[in-house]
Amino acid sequence: MNYNEQALKLHKELRGKIEVSARAQTQTTDQLSVAYTPGVAEPCREIAKDKGKVYDYTRKGNLVAVVTDGSAVLGLGNIGPEAAMPVMEGKCVLFKNFADVDAFPICLATQDVDEIVNTVKNIAPGFGGINLEDISAPRCFEVERRLQEALDIPVFHDDQHGTAIVVCAGILNALRVVNKQIENVKIIVNGAGSAGIAIAKMLLAIGAKNLTLVDKAGAIFRGMDGVNPEQAKMAEITNPELQKGNLSDVLKGADVLIGVSAPNIVSEEMVRSMAKDPVVFAMANPIPEIMPEKALAAGAAVVGSGRSDYPNQINNVLVFPGLFRGALDAGAKRITEEMKAAAVYALAALIPPEELSPQNIIPKAFDPRVSQAVAKAAADAWKAQN
Repeated sequence: MNYNEQALKLHKELRGKIEVSARAQTQTTDQLSVAYTPGVAEPCREIAKDKGKVYDYTRKGNLVAVVTDGSAVLGLGNIGPEAAMPVMEGKCVLFKNFADVDAFPICLATQDVDEIVNTVKNIAPGFGGINLEDISAPRCFEVERRLQEALDIPVFHDDQHGTAIVVCAGILNALRVVNKQIENVKIIVNGAGSAGIAIAKMLLAIGAKNLTLVDKAGAIFRGMDGVNPEQAKMAEITNPELQKGNLSDVLKGADVLIGVSAPNIVSEEMVRSMAKDPVVFAMANPIPEIMPEKALAAGAAVVGSGRSDYPNQINNVLVFPGLFRGALDAGAKRITEEMKAAAVYALAALIPPEELSPQNIIPKAFDPRVSQAVAKAAADAWKAQN
């Protein structure tokens, strides 16, 4: 099937993938008077007396805003808010279909950090959570941080943390397949943007000790010139061997390669230079850093990618619907590091030891257990902290 042609056909036929559906009936005078005036004034009065009751009397507790500025859309780059709309609608569809979360696309005609932050702050009363999407680095870090500080609802940049959670779950299981421990392996993360940095942080949080970030300029090391502030912070806690050089240099002897970068930049020779039984997650989309069959031919023991036509798809849909479901159900005011770690372990645990194999390290996108397991883990982690 030609997915591009089919997508154009579907989107034109539907003229949008989401719609608003009424939960209240207005087919009689009494129904109208209860759903709207005069009856609607009473819940308004109750909320005015106690803002917390907005969760009791409105849909706020199940509504998530999917917010973008169109600056880093789905590997297409800075294509603007209008062109980002199909992706944001798609995200809303996934929220609803995988976790019964009502989501709405918010595509902003600004890429100014202050304007983005102020706009989201001003619309936040109508939502129970904010999912930031496709905002380019390094601005995305500041946007998320400032909104987390300003709001009392969960704010989550999926390109960072959703990716990090599913990658880490896959890595834990891949290392079990090759009988290696995370604290003992050498990990290279190629791509030091929002996803790469978040992956690195999460790997460190779950026990990695020897991890190096690499970007176009080479391995990122302490004191390196030309890095952005977030990369400089990461340089302080990564690359313990102070490695320098390009990807092919630092990949020698590595146990794990995680690519969130560009297509066709990893050769079979580079994979052969890695340690015995290497793990390769090549996740550039739609063309990965190295095609899975080439990585396997070069000796990779476990291979993951972002593609659905190969085993071990590393897909954010395994994370964000369930994570928000759990956060909303628990009344969480933010997504904590403990909630994210709990989601990692819950995802990994869905593949029991007897089912682990090089071709089966992460649940499938349509596994019905996923959303519930992630939701429960996130909700339990929040409750344990509060």
